[in-house]
Amino acid sequence: MAAVDEESAVAALAIKSIQKKLGRRELEKLGKILDTPSHVVGGSDVAIALAEALLVVRTREGKPTKLAANAVQQAFEEKRGQRNIVLKARQMGLTTWVAARFFLKTITQPGTLTLEVAHTQEAAEEIFRIVHRFADWLPDRVRKGPLRTARSNVRQIVFPRIDAQYRVVSAADRNAGRGLTVQNLHCSELARWPGDAAEILAGLRATLAPGAEMVLESTPQGVGGCFHEEWLKADETGMVRHFFPWWMEPGYRAKAVGKASLTEEERALMAERGLDLRQIGYRRQIRADFRGLARQEFAEDEDSCFLASGESVFELAAVEERMKTVPEPVMRRQNGELEIWLPPVKGREYVVAVDPAGGGSEGDYSAAEVLEMETGLQCAEFAGHMGGLELARFVTDLAAEYNGAWLVVERNNHGSCVLALAETACKYGRIYRQGGQAGWLTTSVSRPAMLGCLNAALVEEPERFQSRRLLGECRSFVRQANGSSGAQAGTHDDRVMAMAMGLAARAELVGRAGSKGAR
Repeated sequence: MAAVDEESAVAALAIKSIQKKLGRRELEKLGKILDTPSHVVGGSDVAIALAEALLVVRTREGKPTKLAANAVQQAFEEKRGQRNIVLKARQMGLTTWVAARFFLKTITQPGTLTLEVAHTQEAAEEIFRIVHRFADWLPDRVRKGPLRTARSNVRQIVFPRIDAQYRVVSAADRNAGRGLTVQNLHCSELARWPGDAAEILAGLRATLAPGAEMVLESTPQGVGGCFHEEWLKADETGMVRHFFPWWMEPGYRAKAVGKASLTEEERALMAERGLDLRQIGYRRQIRADFRGLARQEFAEDEDSCFLASGESVFELAAVEERMKTVPEPVMRRQNGELEIWLPPVKGREYVVAVDPAGGGSEGDYSAAEVLEMETGLQCAEFAGHMGGLELARFVTDLAAEYNGAWLVVERNNHGSCVLALAETACKYGRIYRQGGQAGWLTTSVSRPAMLGCLNAALVEEPERFQSRRLLGECRSFVRQANGSSGAQAGTHDDRVMAMAMGLAARAELVGRAGSKGAR
C-alpha cells in the first residue's frame, strides 16, 4: 500500500509540474504507474489525469480543446481489464478515449508498438488525425525532446528516442499486423469489418506480446458475425464486457416532451434508467429518423440492439429458440469440418446438397448438408475450403456413405466443374437432375422460393435443424439495401444456401416419388 501511495505522489507531482518540466525520466515514471487506479488529481486516476493535462481533442464544432474525460470514458477506465470488448451506441467518445489511452502508453513506455485497426481506410485516417492532434499539441519541450518524431505519415508515428511507434491501418489490409509484436491493440467497429473478420482478428491476436492490452469495440450490426460471437463468448475467453447505452452521452437530448404524452414503455424506461423528458424527446427523434435501425445505432440494452435491425430474412425468434437446444454432434471428422448428428440408418433414403465454392484458402466455403428424405432431418454438415476434384470425391464418398444418397449440386459457377467430375472421375450414378440437366440451378426465381422454404421449416419444425453454425448463419442472413439478400459483412451464408437447396430438392424428389417414383 505504501508503494502505491508513493507512486501516486510521484504521479501527482509530475502531472502538476507539466508546465514546468516533463522529460523522458518523468514520462517513464508515469508509464510505470499509468494503469494504477490511484486517485491523484481531482479524484481521477493516473491515465485520466495525464490525458486531461496533456492531450487536445477537437469539439463537434471543430475547435481544439483540452480532453475532459466524459462519463463513458471514465466508466471504461474503472472497469477496464487486459482484454476488453465494448458494445456501445454511436459517437460516445470511446474510440477517442482508447486512442488517447494507447497514445499515452506509447509515449510513456519505451519499446511500445500500438496498433489501431479500423473498419475502412477513411475511418483509419480519421482515427489517425486524432492521434496526430495528440502529438502536435504536446508541449514543445516534450515534442522537440524525448518525443521528437522520425517518421510521421498517414499510417504511423515513430518516436525513435524511446523506440516506440503508433500505427493505424484498415481491416481491409489482410497483412495488418503481420510480422509485428504489438503491446496495444484497438479493433474499432469490429462488427463492420469487411471479409472474414474472425480470421483477420485471429491473425491480429497472434501478434500480441505477453501482457499486451486489447480493446474490441463496435456499435452492433445485427446478430451473428465476429463481434456478436466475441460478445457472446466473452465469459469463456476472459474478456471484460463494457456496455454503454446512448443516454450516457449528455449531448443526446432534445426538446422535452409533455408528461401527458408519455407511453407506458417510456414511463418504465424513465423509472428504470433515470431518464428525463428531454432524453425521451431525443429517443422519439432518433426513432423517427432511424426507424428500424434506432435500437441498433442507439443501443438501450445488450440484447435487443443485436436483434433490432429489422433486416433479417429469417424469423429470429425461432432461430434463437432452437439455438438454445441444439445437440452436440456425435462425431466430427475432416478436422472438424464435417459434423455428424445422425449416422446413416440401413434402409433409409438421404439427400446430400452441395453449394460449391472455388476451394481457395480465403473467401466462401464449400458447404454440404445431409438430409433424411422422409423427415427432412439434418443429419450431417460440412463446410470447408475445398473445391474441384477434391470436393467431388469428398461429397460422392459422403453420399455413398449415406446409402447412396441423391447428390444435389448447385450447377451455377464452380458447381458445373464439380458435377462433371462427380459423374466422370468419381463415376457417381445417383445425381439429381433438373429438366434433364445435372445439378440444381439457382435463379432469381428459385432463390426466394428456396429461402422461403427454409424459413417456413425453421418456424414450423425447428427440431429438424441440428447445426449451431447453420443457425448462426441464419441469424446474419439479411436483406441488403439493393433489395437482394445474403450474408451481412464479415459473415458467411454457404450453409444457409446448401440447406435451402437441400430442402427444396428434397421436396421435389418426394413429389416425384409420390407421383411416379424418384429416378
